[in-house]
Amino acid sequence: MRIVVDTNVFVGACLGSVSCGGVLRACIDGRAVPLMGTTLLAEFEDVLGRQQLFQRSRLSAEERNELLDIVLAHCQWVRIFYGWRPNLPDEGDNHLVELAIAGGAAAIVTRNIRDLSRPDLLFPDLASLSPDQFLALLP
Repeated sequence: MRIVVDTNVFVGACLGSVSCGGVLRACIDGRAVPLMGTTLLAEFEDVLGRQQLFQRSRLSAEERNELLDIVLAHCQWVRIFYGWRPNLPDEGDNHLVELAIAGGAAAIVTRNIRDLSRPDLLFPDLASLSPDQFLALLP
């Protein structure tokens, strides 16, 4: 299953969320194919630079960067040629939908279901799933 992993899932995994860690594990184990694009990668790198966000993390900055490198090694790179905007109430989330559509993803895995579930444009083959919902779908 091709998926887009939202930044908040990666952060959750770094902060010890079992379900968020399970999403990353599924990507690393090959049970899911994570998609990556320019905007999402920039967002991941920006968030990793926010030290105050990770004060409660059991991972050091070096370990978080290494985890990102491991996840990136399993990502399929997707170039986006068409923007679907305006679409979501939060402009900052639109790139997730665009990446998912361009890469043929079945789902966006996020801890922010509320904002992603109110699009102006409907894509019937694209689901917004919480980490727990996603993990429940895996064999």
